[in-house]
Amino acid sequence: MDWWRRLRERLPGASPAPRADGAVHSVQAAESVRALLDDAHIPPAIRTNLAGDFARLESMLGKLERGELHIAVFGRVSVGKSALANALLGEDVFSVGVLHGTTRDAAQRAWRDVAGSGVHLIDTPGIDELDGEAREKLAYEVASVSDLVVFVVDGDMTQRELDALALLARTERPLLLALNKADRYGDDERERLLERLREHARGLVRADDVVAVSARPAPHKRIRVDPAGGERIELVEAPPDIAALRDRLSLVIEREGKTLAALNASLFAGRVSDQVAQRIADARRELAANVIRQYCIAKGVAVALNPIPVADLLAAAALDAALVMHLGRVYGFPLTKSEAGALIAVISAQLAALMGAIWSVHLVASALKGVSAGLSTIVTAGAQGALAWYATELVGRAAEKYLVAGKSWGEKGPKRVVSEIVESLDRDSILREARDEILARLRRSDARA
Repeated sequence: MDWWRRLRERLPGASPAPRADGAVHSVQAAESVRALLDDAHIPPAIRTNLAGDFARLESMLGKLERGELHIAVFGRVSVGKSALANALLGEDVFSVGVLHGTTRDAAQRAWRDVAGSGVHLIDTPGIDELDGEAREKLAYEVASVSDLVVFVVDGDMTQRELDALALLARTERPLLLALNKADRYGDDERERLLERLREHARGLVRADDVVAVSARPAPHKRIRVDPAGGERIELVEAPPDIAALRDRLSLVIEREGKTLAALNASLFAGRVSDQVAQRIADARRELAANVIRQYCIAKGVAVALNPIPVADLLAAAALDAALVMHLGRVYGFPLTKSEAGALIAVISAQLAALMGAIWSVHLVASALKGVSAGLSTIVTAGAQGALAWYATELVGRAAEKYLVAGKSWGEKGPKRVVSEIVESLDRDSILREARDEILARLRRSDARA
């Protein structure tokens, strides 16, 4: 998989010349991130719920404006991540130890300036740390917001490493796979191991981005002869052998550094934007459900209490119109009275075709009130009010579908949409709930009187 081609496709109008486009991409990404941060339409509650993500966006914006590139060093415990980061830096900055879990937190250090970008290395905790779920989560989080990840192994990949590599690949950032401690293998064995790693990483890491390194080569023995002619064996520290990785990183950074940072920020901003949109949609659905229920209660009680023939139906129609207009405001599509009336007419026509029997019962109950001068209200109140409740539930759900689709019935048309809503609702359950709620409210009203 060509991660560079795949990532560049995310930027509209990206040309094949990354070096020339890097500054342009940084500006585009910064504008996109800033627009999301400054969007006044995002409700405060959603900003609070996503506070961590918005803080990360602020950090990314600052990184873009400073021209920084972040590289995460990632892998299992004791594969030599910290030693490799130190070797790249040329100094011992990150903790290195023989015990599991020497790296407890993500640590960051500036590495070098390449092509005008400040490059920062981030050392991460081991992904298989015992009792280290929090540190493992931190490692994934750091890697997911870094611009490039160096995945370090020290032999053939375990299933846990393969799973982690696939997970990182799904974050859509470039990956380099570094075989550390390569000095432990002979030339032929090292080449065979690199080929196995390239096979494991096929489709996730480019073959050229799988390299062998030795961050802390084992000391080699040397015989020293003293002035008296005596011999003694001494251990001589070997310098790090990281040229293949350093050269590969330098090539990527020089060609694509600014664009990588821009793409990473854009991808993360896109994910946050999707989360915001989903939270807003969920909040609107929850609010719409509450609005529909309140109108169902109001309509059911109004119909049950009104002893005047047909007047209860007129009141019900007025409440339905108010409901539809209220839902329009919830979903950001305000409706005029005429628009609301037209929408209710369409929905009612479909409901009448599907549920004529219900409307017949409703009309008979209303007429019965007039014949009996309202004496039958108590008898019919629960049943008629429940039917009114159910009808409003259907009207509200249908109007909601229409509004969610941007004031459109879509390809299905109103008949199919309304039919699916009727089929999805448990009528008997709703009628029971409505009748119980209405009668309870009527009893409370009688008790207060």
